[in-house]
Parts: sequence; C-alpha cells; structure tokens
Amino acid sequence: MYRRYRHPVLHVPSANLPIIMLGSDLRIRRFTPVAERVLNVISTDVGRPIGHLQLNVHIPDLEWLIRESIDTVSPKEREVQDREGHWYSMRIRPYMTTEHKIDGAVLLFIDIDSLKDLDRLTRLLEEVRAAQNYAEGIVQSAPAPLLILNAQLRVLTANPAFYRLFQVSKEETAHQFIYSLGTGQWDIPALRTLLENILPNNAHVDHFEVTYNFPGIGPKTMLLNARRIALEGDGT
Repeated sequence: MYRRYRHPVLHVPSANLPIIMLGSDLRIRRFTPVAERVLNVISTDVGRPIGHLQLNVHIPDLEWLIRESIDTVSPKEREVQDREGHWYSMRIRPYMTTEHKIDGAVLLFIDIDSLKDLDRLTRLLEEVRAAQNYAEGIVQSAPAPLLILNAQLRVLTANPAFYRLFQVSKEETAHQFIYSLGTGQWDIPALRTLLENILPNNAHVDHFEVTYNFPGIGPKTMLLNARRIALEGDGT
C-alpha cells in the first residue's frame, strides 16, 4: 500500500525547473509543472516507483544513483540527454525531515544545452586554431617562395622565401592586390592568364612557366604551381 498525495504538483518559488520529489522507497511524491513537460510525468504517476516510469531521459542506473545518494547522504550529479537530444545536469539531493531523518531524495534537472553548445564551439575553435597553426607552419617553413591569395587576389600571407627572393617586406606585401605589389612588377600578362583564366577552371596548375624581368632583381623564369582552395560558404 502507498499513499497518494492530493496535491502532486510541487510549487517551489522561482523554480522553473524540472524537479521530482521521491520518498525513501523511491516512489514519486511530488513534481514541478515543468517536470510534466520535460520528463514526461503525469499526476497518476504519483505513488509509483521512479523505476517503473518511462521518463523522457534514459538513465539505466537511476534507481541505484538515488539509493546511493540516500544511503550515503551525499549528492550525485550526472549529465544526461533526453530523447530529443537536449542535455541536462541531473542533480540528486537527499532531504531530511524536521526530525533530521532522511526521508527521500529530490531530482533536479538543469538545462545545459547552451553550455554544451559553448563547449562544442570552444573545441571547434581549438581545432580550427590548431589547423591554422599547422598550415601556417608549413607555409612559413616552405623552402620555395609561396603566396596565398584570397578570392579577390589579395595577399593573405607570404613566406620568408618569397620576401628574400623578390626583396620585399611583409608590410608592403600583406593584403595587397597581387598586381599592385611593389611597383606593379607582378602585373604580368602570363600571370593574369593563370589566375583569371586557367586556375578558376582547374583545381590546380603545375609547372606553369612565366618569364619576367623584375626591376632591381633581373630576369626570372618561374615554374608556378597553384592550388585553388574552396572554403565552404565564402565562394573562394
């Protein structure tokens, strides 16, 4: 036999949270209105063992966790996910009567979806940063001159080998239009053909020969290798 409570809904000031109150026998005594929607409990569940319910969150060892919390008089906490994929921090707290006797436990579910999203975003940013550092390391250590251009043909970065060979500085190269570098010495018809006609229609071009007499440096015959990198969403 068990006693049904006449007012199963638990009214806690400012508690817009899913909360379930259990007796020491792990039967439901009361719950907050939000628990009805989030956890899928109804008024006729009052008096039923928590283990007999099909909650909206699947926690196979829930009864054990509650019993452990009551027996050790210690709180328990676990991250759980409902059937729609939302994440909650489930907190189990034993509670006492006015005579200081353990009379059951309270289950509290705190929505942590936003924290999970932040955690996922943080990890993604860390992965992107690591990838950028790795790519930058490759660019900077490449023995051959190397330029990275954006879709508008402006210099995103160049490596030390480029600066040394063509006797230019980072300050006068970064973010500049390729054809405006220096005194316009990169405004080469063959280079325009490569960048504007050939590369847009090919994923890569290898050993494209360009000969040009650079002011202050002299004539150079270059075999240009180019790769088109498509970044999702920006059309480059």
